[in-house]
Amino acid sequence: MSASITRRLIELPSLAATEAMAASVATLARTGDVILLEGELGAGKSAFARAFLRAATDDPTLEVPSPTFTLVETYAAPGKLPIWHFDLYRLTAPEQAFELGIEEAWTDAVSLIEWPERLGDLLPREHLRLTLDEGPTPHARRVQLAAAPSWADRLAGLAHG
Repeated sequence: MSASITRRLIELPSLAATEAMAASVATLARTGDVILLEGELGAGKSAFARAFLRAATDDPTLEVPSPTFTLVETYAAPGKLPIWHFDLYRLTAPEQAFELGIEEAWTDAVSLIEWPERLGDLLPREHLRLTLDEGPTPHARRVQLAAAPSWADRLAGLAHG
């Protein structure tokens, strides 16, 4: 098996397209998956996370507070994968993530991580990285996918936006 990373750029013309992509990724997620959300403030990380969580829990009205202050929020809908949503913006050292139980999430849940660069060298090798940037119109986004081998086949059918 190749250790190469699959890269892909997806243009999302609207918030609805971003939400649809997040829902598609949610249907592909498995226990132990680590999904990294990168991008500047306002790039759409929280909107993606909210849509992902609503789709993964089958609850379109799920309240999804930003974990900016709590650093982590957990979701466990009956019969669904447990999901840990991390916002690591406020970490000052990568090792602080261990205090949040991140290792448990990496093995027993799906980890959705905003500001993953705060983990430095602690990032697991197998992950899906989504780098979001603003697009040409106010709600448009560009998403650069970088998928480890464990994700590459699953992402093959993902729409291009």
